[in-house]
Amino acid sequence: MRLIIRYFGERLYAVIRPVVKTHEDADDVMQETLLKIHSHFDQFQGNSRLFTWMYRIAYNESLHFLRKKYRGQHTADFKEALLQNLGADPWFSGDEAAWKLEKILAELPERQAEVFRLKYFSGLKYKEIAGILGISEGALKTHYHLAVKKIKSKLSEAD
Repeated sequence: MRLIIRYFGERLYAVIRPVVKTHEDADDVMQETLLKIHSHFDQFQGNSRLFTWMYRIAYNESLHFLRKKYRGQHTADFKEALLQNLGADPWFSGDEAAWKLEKILAELPERQAEVFRLKYFSGLKYKEIAGILGISEGALKTHYHLAVKKIKSKLSEAD
């Protein structure tokens, strides 16, 4: 586990933080992720890269955490609560541009925002994202292109 934390810890945190928004929540999800990786390590079959497998666990744990934390809230209320939490997080070091991007991502359809985060923030290749999300590379490219187009449009409206 020390090796996993040493070599993959920062990258796993970078998966979790944009999804759950706050440092405190990211730490909680990181612990759950590491526990799940440890307890299921014998189930890694080598069909993908090790990091892709761990990434999928981290991403799914992040989504599970949010569903549990915001259970029963409407989507708009849930997204607004996430943004408020991000704004109140003392560890959030984003500038005005980062804040605008987060607000725009909250308005995008979930799949587009998800693909954009995985591609833009995590720098993953379409093939890796396809392995994580279980959808075709062509569909991913479409979602990413639409997200970028909407983000550019929203940013130009704000100017």
